[in-house]
Amino acid sequence: MLRFKNLGSGSTGNATVVEGRSDTQVRRLLIDCGFGIRQLQGRLAQAQLQIEDLDAVFITHEHSDHIGCAQTVAIRYRIPVWMSQGTHAALGQPDFGDMLRIAHDMTPIDLGTFEARPFTVPHDAREPLQLRCSDGAAHLGVLTDLGHASDHVLQQLQGCHALMIEANHDPAMLEASRYPLFLKRRVGGPFGHLANRVTADILRAVRHPGLQTIVAAHLSSKNNAPSIAREALAPALDWPVEAIHVACPTAGTPWLSVAAGPSPGYGLIAA
Repeated sequence: MLRFKNLGSGSTGNATVVEGRSDTQVRRLLIDCGFGIRQLQGRLAQAQLQIEDLDAVFITHEHSDHIGCAQTVAIRYRIPVWMSQGTHAALGQPDFGDMLRIAHDMTPIDLGTFEARPFTVPHDAREPLQLRCSDGAAHLGVLTDLGHASDHVLQQLQGCHALMIEANHDPAMLEASRYPLFLKRRVGGPFGHLANRVTADILRAVRHPGLQTIVAAHLSSKNNAPSIAREALAPALDWPVEAIHVACPTAGTPWLSVAAGPSPGYGLIAA
């Protein structure tokens, strides 16, 4: 069984727990660790977890809202932290003790009850990676922090039963914002962040009868809103707007199951 829970998503911090169960064995991966240690403990507690319940951490890229307290988690709790060589270099090659693990594009990470397969994405970072997690039957795609979907990205999202996908901004809101011109160009550029309409195009490209759950993530607090994101994404799947989950910066999402098979209810599957 595969399920996931976002702990918070946005410029103030990002973290998502993916959990795989097989008989009595449970393994948990924290994707990104973009909070201080006390805040991470509090958010995990809301998921009825402790840091000690994590088996590994995966860092997608070096930006501060994703790296957070990863070094403390690795050293204090003896939890392996995976990241690309480029991410580690961009961080200044910090010491993770013997807990650092180097991830590579398309090289699966075996977590026992499920595997996580990293894949490269176009983003303004040194060597950013996102993930596809699978227990062999159910497939979860995690895709945030990229400016556009390359053919490689789209290939990795095919056949997923659940997607947590960036819907960062509404282009009109971004253009009308008080952001300086260079920041508007960075956010809206090909190595920045996904606009709602681009995310909708990605969903059209990867939709299939087994796609059950969509979580819109990494929404800009100034240039987007949950209602706007839902209204942009739902038509791409012919789903009602209320079927699109939105990851809250402070509360994340509930636990959501990832199940193989045809969609029984427009993405409203809570674990």
